[in-house]
Amino acid sequence: MKELRVRWAAGGTAEILSMAADKITLRSTCPSPPGSRIEGAVDGRRPVTLRVKVHACRRQADGAFVLEGRALDLTRADREALALTHD
Repeated sequence: MKELRVRWAAGGTAEILSMAADKITLRSTCPSPPGSRIEGAVDGRRPVTLRVKVHACRRQADGAFVLEGRALDLTRADREALALTHD
């Protein structure tokens, strides 16, 4: 499985840990509170803008944050690009 990197628009980065349907889990360098929306660009062959509505944010022992939420406004082509790269 290839690691997918996200560059947040407000600064910081994340890696997509899992994605199923519209549910997504990321390991992020910056927190985002539940209820917030965070936006970034996914690195890859095809540019994808990722917007996530955050449901949970948990700080890890190493200082990173695990964000769980719902991916917003992804087209079918975006989902396919992320799925192909994430396999």
